[in-house]
Amino acid sequence: MTTIFERVTTALNTLSPVIPFALALYKSTTDLPTTYITYQLISGVPEQNADDVETQRGYVIQISIWAKGGLVALPDVNTAMLAAGFQKSSERQLPQDTDTGHYGLAKDFVYLE
Repeated sequence: MTTIFERVTTALNTLSPVIPFALALYKSTTDLPTTYITYQLISGVPEQNADDVETQRGYVIQISIWAKGGLVALPDVNTAMLAAGFQKSSERQLPQDTDTGHYGLAKDFVYLE
C-alpha cells in the first residue's frame, strides 16, 4: 500500500524544472537553494467506516514553497498535485524568513483514499 508521503513525493518529483524538496524541514550543509519546497501532513482522519472498519481516510497535506525572489514565478505545484489525485484547498502567505530572505507560500491539498 502506498503511503501519503510516497504519493506526495511522487507528485513533486514530476515538477519541471526539478525543485529540491523535503519532508517538514529542508536541511542543507551549505546555503539553501533559491527555491525549494517543504511538505508536511496536517491531518489524516477517518472519513468513512463500515462494520467497524475504516474504509476511507482523508489527508490534508501542506506544501510550502520558499523562494528568495518573491512569490510571483513559483513552480507549478498545483498541476503536479492535481495530476496525482489531490484536490486543492486553502493557501496562505507565510512570514518571510528573516535569516535566509526566503518568501513562503503554503498550499493545502486534500487526498481521499
